[in-house]
Amino acid sequence: MVSEAGTELHTAGHNWAGNLRYAAADVLEPTTVAELQDLVAGARKLRALGSRHSFNRIADTTGTLVSLEHLEPAIEVDAANLTVTVSGGTRYGTLAAELQRQGYALHNLASLPHISVAGAVATATHGSGDRNGNLATAVAGLELVAADGGLLTLRRGEPDFDGMVVNLGALGIVSSLTLDIEPTFPVSQSVFEDLKWDQVLENFDDVTSSAYSVSLFTDWSGDRIGQAWLKSRTAPTEAIAERAGFFGGTPAKEPRHPIAGVPGTTCTQQLGVPGPWSDRLAHFRMEFTPSKGDELQSEYLVPREHAVDAIQAMRRLSSVVTPLLLVSEIRTMAADSLWLSPNYGTDSVGLHLTWRQDQPAVEAVLPVIEAELAPFAARPHWGKLFDGDAFRLAPLYPRFADFKVLADRLDPERKFRNDFLGTKVFGS
Repeated sequence: MVSEAGTELHTAGHNWAGNLRYAAADVLEPTTVAELQDLVAGARKLRALGSRHSFNRIADTTGTLVSLEHLEPAIEVDAANLTVTVSGGTRYGTLAAELQRQGYALHNLASLPHISVAGAVATATHGSGDRNGNLATAVAGLELVAADGGLLTLRRGEPDFDGMVVNLGALGIVSSLTLDIEPTFPVSQSVFEDLKWDQVLENFDDVTSSAYSVSLFTDWSGDRIGQAWLKSRTAPTEAIAERAGFFGGTPAKEPRHPIAGVPGTTCTQQLGVPGPWSDRLAHFRMEFTPSKGDELQSEYLVPREHAVDAIQAMRRLSSVVTPLLLVSEIRTMAADSLWLSPNYGTDSVGLHLTWRQDQPAVEAVLPVIEAELAPFAARPHWGKLFDGDAFRLAPLYPRFADFKVLADRLDPERKFRNDFLGTKVFGS
């Protein structure tokens, strides 16, 4: 179907998880930036729709939904400056494969390579590693279609750049981004099972620094952690590959999925076999859909200094959390300077929860979790389910008020606002 302006038009439908149906009737899919500019200029209310992997209504609108999926990916490598410029709707898996083909790499990938670059950056979606910033920290420049349809370009170091990267879609529609890259590198991934909680917590820094990226998978019950996934930038060292007692855990003998009982066939190569970063840093393979979408997700990021106390708090909530869980993941991220990043100003530990798809029950337990984590200044992931509102979130972000001023300046008619932003950011 084609709109009057000649832009592809499709039914809005529902998000990836199927837990919400978009309020907009249709989604417009421009194929050029010029088409996108015309759509933005002529709309009363507008939001960008990424890969539909948000679990809340951050991408929703009663006006016009716009997908950038059909903009030309235009992956352009600048070898001299070690950057790549790519359209906002490009998926990370597509970008990673092309960069690897040309001999380059990104510093990090999220669990899913299926998500769009602009959507992941706008919500500070992360990846992991003690020294690795989230995906948004790779942004060296961006091009944004502003409320009047004009193009606004900004580079790292310019005024307001740090406020515009993690923008929640509130400032305009990001048509392209320029990202830092580096020469390609190999990664090997090893999985250990049944780690002892007491050993992990007593040696938490040693655990998370034992590889380039470390993820711990648990259901918060009992005295053992189900799995530890270690992604190393070289072949695994003897200390990792041959050690049978990695903090009480043992090496997995076959590929594992984070969720118990699910085959590991959809997951990236494990068992310590080295290969390109593009095939190892994500948890799941691009060519597979990791699940049927029958799940919900929440995540809370706490300052690194509170990691062990926050983890112990979650363990105390096992009786109410565990029955609703498919699995939970613990991983680390480095501090950054992006105003609305949950890692702003602090190294962080992410406490990720993949829920069974029972939204009323999940929403009932979120206030309990947030109250328990409140002493640790926990910041929720913007694209996942959480209970807190602008009143509770504002004290957690030193530049929260500055972001609101920036949004008022760039979008005075509030074209890009929606109910989610009104509740969670602007307090209206």
